[in-house]
Amino acid sequence: MDREIPEQYLDGYDRILAEVSATGRRLTRDEITARRALGEQAAEAGHGLRALVSAHLTAARTAWPDTPGSDDSTLAAVQQVIDAFAEGFERAQRLAVRQEEAARREFIDDLLYGRSDLGRLAERAERFGLRLSHAHAVAVAEGPAAYDEGDPVSRQVERALISRFGDRSVLLTTKGGRLLCIAPGHQDEVLTHFAKQAYAATNGGRVAIGRPQPGPGGVVQSYEEALNALELAERLDLDDPVLRAADLLVYPVLTRDRQAMADLVLDTLGPLTRARGGAEPLLDTLTAYFDSGCVAAESARRLSLSVRALTYRLERIHKLTGANPADPAHRYMLQTAVIGARLLDWPAKQI
Repeated sequence: MDREIPEQYLDGYDRILAEVSATGRRLTRDEITARRALGEQAAEAGHGLRALVSAHLTAARTAWPDTPGSDDSTLAAVQQVIDAFAEGFERAQRLAVRQEEAARREFIDDLLYGRSDLGRLAERAERFGLRLSHAHAVAVAEGPAAYDEGDPVSRQVERALISRFGDRSVLLTTKGGRLLCIAPGHQDEVLTHFAKQAYAATNGGRVAIGRPQPGPGGVVQSYEEALNALELAERLDLDDPVLRAADLLVYPVLTRDRQAMADLVLDTLGPLTRARGGAEPLLDTLTAYFDSGCVAAESARRLSLSVRALTYRLERIHKLTGANPADPAHRYMLQTAVIGARLLDWPAKQI
């Protein structure tokens, strides 16, 4: 018998085999319950199931010469004992996994919402491979579906990162149907690889990466930056698959004074509502014009228009607003107003 397996997990086993061999009876309910309990105890003690099953078989071989009864009854008893023992063992393991998952989920919720005492949070973080005294950055990926930690997409991304980087104090998880990667702030290559793998696994989803932020509260700050970047991308219809919060800092600045931005949008672009067909077509024209670097031919291509039709629209905008998109002196004001309109969802919403 494996010397690492204590005798307590085989307690009464030889007696059961002897009685079954002699009488041909099956195990009683109490005996099966007792075997399950021993299986649970063995799992909680950290023993391996393979070694435990081997110990049971070895004990059965040892006791066999002293049992003159039916071999079939004895084998049936061995099967019942091992089955009950394994059932208890697996039940304890499932419970441990559920408890671990619950503790992990609670930690992640506290980490991302900043709800826990920071000192206690830092202590719990070490259990999951994070040292919150260092700076961390968070990447968030979203796709056409909602994902959880057991999802094939989540496992695919996790395998890709582990095979590339191993265990680098990186935490992969999900939140709100999105994939998250939390990594030390100086390991940008991890987040970049996560973004690449998540983009592929989600069939062209979008990934946002927050800036590295220091201290126990840095994770939630970086996470919120990544979420804000995703929201901005949706509002502004940005088509970049990977967005970095550091590259989008101008947009929060522009919307910090919402009322001032609303005034700029209405004063500058409000006259477009008088155009036939409303403001939307002309606003789309300005968006394409500025996004293409004020190149008329490229703007026309994006809008599926002729250059002549685009030029007509730009002239119409000039006439209605008094601002010429082709004039550098007017361009900054118009472009800022266009960005503000997209951020405030004007003219679809009143501002």
